[in-house]
Amino acid sequence: MRKKPNPKSFKVLSVEQVSPNMRNVSLGGEALASFPGGQDGAYVKLILSPGGVLSRALMRTYTIRRQTPEKIDIEFALHGAEGEGGPAVEWAVNTQPGDEILIGGPGPAKPLLPRADWYFVVGEMTSQPAIAVNLEYLPDDANGAVFIEVRSPEDEQDLIHPKGVEIHWVHNSKPGEHSDSFEQKVRAITWPPGRVFAWSATEFDMMRRVRRYLREDKGLEKDQFYISSYWKKGVNEDAHKKVKREDATTNA
Repeated sequence: MRKKPNPKSFKVLSVEQVSPNMRNVSLGGEALASFPGGQDGAYVKLILSPGGVLSRALMRTYTIRRQTPEKIDIEFALHGAEGEGGPAVEWAVNTQPGDEILIGGPGPAKPLLPRADWYFVVGEMTSQPAIAVNLEYLPDDANGAVFIEVRSPEDEQDLIHPKGVEIHWVHNSKPGEHSDSFEQKVRAITWPPGRVFAWSATEFDMMRRVRRYLREDKGLEKDQFYISSYWKKGVNEDAHKKVKREDATTNA
């Protein structure tokens, strides 16, 4: 088994408010020279405990939105900024250029399967960075439909995507709630004939709804979709991971 690299200390280079509820933190420093390149869409572990102590309780998983020789960009959905967002959101809201943070990884990206006739993508603000990367890597002649739930119209971003891929923005001021409405919009679109590949990363309860739709209503096989939950309403990341493992065992 390949040994995981030791976490590296990165420096905050800049902070940008991308939209009212999305914040980008650019990280760099000497550690970037030994950090694997070409990892747009890969995931990293942010170690948020004081003094960089390796505490699993204060590690959070995030997607690399973009990596260049000078920096890596990580976008944070601030849907819990009212006090429910946990240590990662708190850190993203308060960090300043010059601050340092330990980062573990990277782990592999979860891309869209190449050579599908049509792509079906469902996500929300926590998975929007991964969706954005995946859309940029699609061939120019790709076709598909993408549903992204955001808190407000101001949170919609101008994502790079093939002309044949339609992006549907769904507004929900309370993420993790009103999933019936989101599900109805996702189900309303007509699928064209041909080979479909589906990709979905949402809140846990919505993940189960989408999985049931893909398996039972659309009859997709395991190699035709990737599905994951990035969080669960009302619990922290460790509790979410436990529920996620139990669900994976039951629904393998």
